[in-house]
Amino acid sequence: MPPRIPGVESRYADLDGLRMHYVEAGDPAGPPVLLLHGFPEFWYSWRFQIQALAGAGYRVIAPDQRGYNLTQKSGPYTGEQLARDIVNLQEHLGIARSYVVGHDWGGVVAWAFAAFYPQRVIKLVSLNSPHPQAYQDACKRGLKQLRKSWYIFFFQLPWLPERAISANNFGKIRKLFGTLPKQYCTEEDIGNYVEALAQPGALHAAINWYRNIPRQLLGFGGRIPPARITVPTCVIWGERDDALEVMCCDSLPRYVQDLDLHFLPESTHWVQIDAPERVNALLLAFFASPEK
Repeated sequence: MPPRIPGVESRYADLDGLRMHYVEAGDPAGPPVLLLHGFPEFWYSWRFQIQALAGAGYRVIAPDQRGYNLTQKSGPYTGEQLARDIVNLQEHLGIARSYVVGHDWGGVVAWAFAAFYPQRVIKLVSLNSPHPQAYQDACKRGLKQLRKSWYIFFFQLPWLPERAISANNFGKIRKLFGTLPKQYCTEEDIGNYVEALAQPGALHAAINWYRNIPRQLLGFGGRIPPARITVPTCVIWGERDDALEVMCCDSLPRYVQDLDLHFLPESTHWVQIDAPERVNALLLAFFASPEK
């Protein structure tokens, strides 16, 4: 059974070639905020942010991205298409511009969205998701980031990644989220992640995001966006990330015109889950800050 959160409504949007599931909360007339999840997640990873932002008067929309959970399982899984999905969702909802927040792969989509469609972004927030050029810079500096990226190469293989992840009733997913503090990620929460990834075709679709990664990083798909991000941008980074080195942030000033950077030394890759109060405070402060 899909998880339920008080005040959060589950809805569907028929977009251009895609039936997308999303949840919505808060004031329908409030400033819109789009929350974009990563792997192996779905809208539920934003449960702490949805309530905080809705309580502050924002209109909060958190989709299941293409291929995930209850959204249709069909490609292409390129940054260009995934960014276009967000435009289509905005248009469906009657939104001209919004705040955009992304984590992990959702951050990659957020970077692409801000590069392709800056006129549709009020402000951008990325959580433990480096700008693709900054990620490449980190990989070129030595082996540390390349070693941490081993799973990306593994995910290029056919069928084997899906079998490994789904084995033992998604034991790897249970172990992954089982490392988070129990007060923020309970056994029920972990079960919700497993149920979402066990939807027919969902795991294969999620891995296919990784199988598109060379195009994702080198050009977001067929059309290469400008590398420099011109919208006001906040990056929140949990330093205990097992997949991404802090050095992924070193060259960010080259690519981000207006950067607000925050490091959380005790947080992991799942920063919005294991440090929700701090993340929520940073989001609200950044949204409320005057544009330069």
